[in-house]
Amino acid sequence: MDGILYHGDSVLEGATRFVSRIPRSRRLFVTNNPIRSPENVALKLSQLGFSDIDESQVLTSAEATASWLARQKPGFRYYAVGAEGLRLALAREGSEDCVSADYVVIGEGPGIDFDSLTTGINLVIHGGAQLVSTNPDATVDETRKGQHIVVPGGGALVAPFEVATGRKAVVIGKPEPLLYEMAMRRLGAAPADCIMIGDRPDTDILGAQRLGMRTALVRTGRFSPGATLPDGVANPDWDVESLTELEVLLTNNL
Repeated sequence: MDGILYHGDSVLEGATRFVSRIPRSRRLFVTNNPIRSPENVALKLSQLGFSDIDESQVLTSAEATASWLARQKPGFRYYAVGAEGLRLALAREGSEDCVSADYVVIGEGPGIDFDSLTTGINLVIHGGAQLVSTNPDATVDETRKGQHIVVPGGGALVAPFEVATGRKAVVIGKPEPLLYEMAMRRLGAAPADCIMIGDRPDTDILGAQRLGMRTALVRTGRFSPGATLPDGVANPDWDVESLTELEVLLTNNL
């Protein structure tokens, strides 16, 4: 959402109108960011002026991670490194256990330090816990005091655990399929029925293309107009510089 609907606390051109034109039952806000709970994401959108938004329309990588773990092992035990949104999602499905966890789950936000790294790697090496990452993003964009900054994402934060243990983490978020599959189940839709709108070709667009969704790349995030698509990413169905431009194209072609 940050980069398509808003930058920090500033709504991007045409975003509220674009969202308002999609029927409530046919839209879902899907994010790799596990820091905020769906309730907090919905609250932020409402405060920014997006109407008729609640937590049922938000799907985070933290929710997807908790759901996947519950399917692998009902009542699982976990050790989590990350912010509140991840911990809330995991607590609904499992129980925290820093001694005999089944999974070591790494998300984004504050939490990683020498002690948490030590606990996590020993649970994996000596306890047999499986290492899990909510999302693969090396970096994410953030706005602080009105200034754009780059902060470490899930991929960067899980890397020390992977290096120390010699194990590769199971990755849940985009471009992996699980988050998209959960989104389609919630919408009751097949891939051909969906358009994934994103600002990152390596996660948003690539993952959706792999599942057969149509895709729209909006270049209002870090992937700026004129930038060349990364290797392995096919041209999206729509490649636009704003949601206003995308609205016109979709109105004329759907």
